[in-house]
Amino acid sequence: MRTILHSDLNNFYASVELLRRPELRGFPVVVVGSKEDRHGVVLAKNEIAKRMGVRTGDVYWQAKRKCGETLKEVPVDFPTYHRVSKEIRKIYTEYTDRVEPFGIDECWLDVSESEKLFGDGRTIADTIRNRIKRETGLTVSIGVSFNKVFAKLGSDLKKPDAVTEITPDNFRALVWVLPVEDLLFVGNATKEKLNRLGIQTIGQLARASKEFLVHNLGKWGEYLHIYANGLDESPVKRYDEEDPVKSIGNSLTLYHDLTNCEEVESVFFTLADSVSARMREGGLPRAHTVKIWVRESDLSDLTRQGSIEPTNSGVEIGKRAMQLFKESYDWKNPVRALGVSVCNFSYGAEQISIFDSTVKKEKQSRLEDTIDSLRGKYGNSVIRPAVILQDSRLAELELQNDHLTRIDRLTKD
Repeated sequence: MRTILHSDLNNFYASVELLRRPELRGFPVVVVGSKEDRHGVVLAKNEIAKRMGVRTGDVYWQAKRKCGETLKEVPVDFPTYHRVSKEIRKIYTEYTDRVEPFGIDECWLDVSESEKLFGDGRTIADTIRNRIKRETGLTVSIGVSFNKVFAKLGSDLKKPDAVTEITPDNFRALVWVLPVEDLLFVGNATKEKLNRLGIQTIGQLARASKEFLVHNLGKWGEYLHIYANGLDESPVKRYDEEDPVKSIGNSLTLYHDLTNCEEVESVFFTLADSVSARMREGGLPRAHTVKIWVRESDLSDLTRQGSIEPTNSGVEIGKRAMQLFKESYDWKNPVRALGVSVCNFSYGAEQISIFDSTVKKEKQSRLEDTIDSLRGKYGNSVIRPAVILQDSRLAELELQNDHLTRIDRLTKD
């Protein structure tokens, strides 16, 4: 039987800032984005702010209304958080080479082969927890289990600075009583679907028939049935192991709500331009699918995807994104944030349609290469699609280097 840990740094951004600013201890603290953009969205909060009702995603004025004048704000500092995250991952690699990041502040560790050297899983978890606290001043919650899904759930059960063990003998008592949304990969939409089916807890999900779940949720229903019953066998990857890229995308929370298609088009072309540049920079083949994500002003989300003639052109990606938007958005609410991604890359030989214009593709490829060369020499802003220039703030963005860029990789699972 495997021994899997899931290590989750507690209130990571806020905890790092409190180490640098000890005078803020005892106050509610939030880490916020740019105040010029959305008056500062709360990206993280400390335990005190959390107890006072502050949530990640609150706008700064909302957090202040909950905490009053005692609230302290700190600007986000991603380079520091990435540096600290790497330092902590070095500690993990002293116990196993199977360390798989799950975001900047979380990692899975497979310590099955390490127990003969360092003790059982709980002992290793406590050793790591104490080392992180002693060497960095940060606290961590660690789940110990026999699969990745339950290890992740265990790290969420006790916070901060705790170790929780979920075993084959106790998981029904510990896990099955929890709300179904506590299970990894059950988001709001899936939760609502399951609730409508009469499934409120993880135990009810586990006891439902696989056929019933597949009928109502498709293939995803089978995966959730496996996860709820503790049958997840997905491996923990080695620290330096990378899978082929599955998708690449970019998203942006706007500095004001968008109220018309012209404004949306400018943002989509800005995002598509950065996505296409990333594709070429990474040597990725052309993509067959474009996806869009839209967050409305009431924080509800819309996602759509559609096929496209295989491309790595920002212009073509932007056009398809805008087409998907116009086909699906009803403008009941203004738009708060947008995202564009591409997937289904031509890793194998690409089939050429008899309707393809080879000359046109070659010209487009040479144009993209020329643009990349000029940007590499003079900066990304030297050439922009004309539609982007409608908004000077968008034209100034360097999204290729922005932390909002997302790259997902194919897994073998």
